[in-house]
Amino acid sequence: MGSLWGELGKKLAERWLSLLVLPGALYLSVAVAARALGQSHPFAVDRVTGQVTRWADAPTVSTVGGQVVLLAAVLAGASAAGLAAQALGSLVEQLHLAADWHTWPAWGRWPADRLTTHRRERWKSAARAWRRRREEAAAARSRGLRADPATRYAAGAAMTRISLEEPDRPTWSGDRIHASAVRMQRDYNLDLAVLWPHLWLVLPETARNEITLARQALTRATTLSAWGVLYLPLVALWWPAGVIAVVLALISWRRTRSAADIYATLLEAAARLHTRDVAEHLGLALDEALDRDSGSALALRLTHSPPPIPDETS
Repeated sequence: MGSLWGELGKKLAERWLSLLVLPGALYLSVAVAARALGQSHPFAVDRVTGQVTRWADAPTVSTVGGQVVLLAAVLAGASAAGLAAQALGSLVEQLHLAADWHTWPAWGRWPADRLTTHRRERWKSAARAWRRRREEAAAARSRGLRADPATRYAAGAAMTRISLEEPDRPTWSGDRIHASAVRMQRDYNLDLAVLWPHLWLVLPETARNEITLARQALTRATTLSAWGVLYLPLVALWWPAGVIAVVLALISWRRTRSAADIYATLLEAAARLHTRDVAEHLGLALDEALDRDSGSALALRLTHSPPPIPDETS
């Protein structure tokens, strides 16, 4: 038991160090450099080294007690910055996925609705163009000809750049995850949100680990954007901090889209591969491949009964 607690404490310390302290310490270092450099000498490294040297020569830092206090202050400040980034990253993630945008306050719901409508109209136009290219290719095959697939592939790529399915959310990442639920509903008449808790319990450990890693990658990507937001106030002291913020935002945007795509792909793959396992655990024997009829039967088993309606006299 002692070795178990020791290993657990070691892993927690590693996560605390990698997720909070190290990024927070880097942020504090940039803040100190910004304070020392200022706007007039943004790249004068000697000003930073001079400031650090003066701090190192201070009497309070030369003692063991002062060094311990300084180390504790740095760790506390770095941890606080890391916690702020984690909290802000959670908000950024909600904005990226926009699963509940219909419940946002009016000032946020209105632009989200406009953006969703705009994306939906663009997607419909691209989808119609893709369908025309497919119909042209089918007509050519019926005549024994072969249409150039490049235009059809380009039309399909233009559609999927907007969304894989008809947009329902204001962001690409949100629609990418929503597309997995749309496909499960269309192909098997199954609500992925209802199915998922039951499916998670029967998934093999390998599948669960892969999905967990993908979900953590999505969280890290949105947290990176939060760090970009935290660097913005430093622009008042040192303008290159704005460049850092923009670079972090661009990297985060790219990584968030990639992580959302991988996460959604794994969710759908796990559902398609292991929904039969859920059915078997519930006593439903599926002699053939899962289809809409068997999916409907499984959905009835997964849906809880409604609460009883009280009598008028009660």
